[in-house]
Amino acid sequence: MEKTNTVETQKNLPDKRFKAGSITATVWLNNIEKDGKLASYSSITLERSYKDKDGNWQTTNSFRSNDLPKLALVAQKAYEHVMMKAEA
Repeated sequence: MEKTNTVETQKNLPDKRFKAGSITATVWLNNIEKDGKLASYSSITLERSYKDKDGNWQTTNSFRSNDLPKLALVAQKAYEHVMMKAEA
């Protein structure tokens, strides 16, 4: 018997973004099927934007020590967003 996925496949768009300078936290809402029931959970990606030697914008998940205060700020905002939605 072939297992079918009843969750519609669609492009996962960000739920919310928090930005401080070149540092961004993106909150993603993920839908899964578990034991025949739909469930949701959030995940967060943290990135730093920079221009490469050719002047093109790139992102990385590697941070410099002076990025850490901004990283902490956007991570805290992402956490607050997820927790406030969970309580609603």
